[in-house]
Amino acid sequence: MSRSPPLPAEFEPDVLRRLYIDLADFSDDALKAHYEQWGRAEGRVASEAVYRERFLDLIVTDGPALEVGPYFNPLLRGGNVRYLDMYAAEALRQRALWEGHDAAGCPEEIHFVGGFEACPEDAFEVVFSSHAIEHQPDLVGHLKQVERVLQPGGRYMMIVPDSRYCFDRTLPLSRISEVIQAHEEKRQSHALATVIDHYMFSDHNDPVEHWRGNHSPSVRTGEECIRAARLASHSADGVYIDAHAWRFCPTSFREIVATLNETGLLNLTPLRIYDTPFGRFEFMAALQKCG
Repeated sequence: MSRSPPLPAEFEPDVLRRLYIDLADFSDDALKAHYEQWGRAEGRVASEAVYRERFLDLIVTDGPALEVGPYFNPLLRGGNVRYLDMYAAEALRQRALWEGHDAAGCPEEIHFVGGFEACPEDAFEVVFSSHAIEHQPDLVGHLKQVERVLQPGGRYMMIVPDSRYCFDRTLPLSRISEVIQAHEEKRQSHALATVIDHYMFSDHNDPVEHWRGNHSPSVRTGEECIRAARLASHSADGVYIDAHAWRFCPTSFREIVATLNETGLLNLTPLRIYDTPFGRFEFMAALQKCG
């Protein structure tokens, strides 16, 4: 059973009072009403856990922990941490050098290469990923794999891009129907539509400018994008294409996970889904495995 301590609430009135002088004299009820009507949309900070720096401090690795997709720079370290990645450690170091990165930060060992198949069941108190869940062709399948390796009460802690403030801005939020369809198909690679969307509708990736309403969608022609996307998709031959299969904001992510749980497709439930703060393009999320 997980020993992780309680997480900060998603809405903490004292945080708002401390950070915003115009709210210093508001009652708790007035703060909640203000936040629901204006504060969330303005990106006001209602919990210090909204920032990745603070969120990472909340991830306890005193017990067994698994980081998914550490790539060149693991965010969890320590003797109890294990790593799962598409590449073995030496391949990661070679890839880091090939892409012009410092390979010194790469993990010394990748304990599980490929997928979750080699991970033992009920093994980890915490599973963590950063900017990984949106890449999974089968979102439900991925979450069920995480569920399998978590201990009862264990947590899946995630840093998730908010599609409203990154290069996905022009595309709609993912729907539960699409999520279930991908799972029914047991999708192992991106649908052609996903690749076309990536090539055709990418915006810039400056979150501050997106928060300010300054967007600049791709100027490539539809014909050019579709041709390139079809070529990439048809020639991939099972090799992963780096694209976002899913687009979330905190509210939509909570609703999708909750619905999957309610329908019996998933034994994970939303524990904390923190709102995205102004100037950032990611939100912090914690799911918990039901006991």
